[in-house]
Amino acid sequence: MYSCPPWVIDRLAPEYQYIALTLFPPESAAPMEGPAHSTEAAQAFAGLLGIEVEYDRLLGTTGCGPEIRKLLEHFSNNMDLLIQKTWVERVDELRKERLRDRIPGFLEELDRGDYQKVLLEFSHILEELSYLLFGTQSHRNDFAEYVFRIDVQMGFFWWYGAQLPRLSRVEDRDFLWAVILLGICYLTNF
Repeated sequence: MYSCPPWVIDRLAPEYQYIALTLFPPESAAPMEGPAHSTEAAQAFAGLLGIEVEYDRLLGTTGCGPEIRKLLEHFSNNMDLLIQKTWVERVDELRKERLRDRIPGFLEELDRGDYQKVLLEFSHILEELSYLLFGTQSHRNDFAEYVFRIDVQMGFFWWYGAQLPRLSRVEDRDFLWAVILLGICYLTNF
């Protein structure tokens, strides 16, 4: 799994740090004032990703309603395009196919509503996608810094992806849905 050293966030503007660390507080830190592990924290993070309008519109929508179905269809199509159009070495072609094959299962798990399981699966999907997009750079210690230099919003997205496994024990379904929706909305518009 790609990682994100804490110093990457420490170099950001204080208001960005606050938003990022409210959603994913450091494991060793005392609880922060503010909406940690809340949909409000996820909404603020959506602003960092530049997806706040679509995110806010969809946040209260769960289940298999038409808006979510449409979003998931666009997500699936965009993931397919990202994976298919990614140039990789011949030895990594099988990786591309395996990742493409994971998307329908991910969407089925999402439909079942086991958000803890979905969160971990999404984390694995993002790890594979980062490898396909960035190659071995995605496994280097300076990956997060590298992506932040390319684009701040993209840097926050990959930082978010690295943080997902930390939430695997959270049981608040609304919060988990809010966090998963962040990634789905971002990748739908990537």
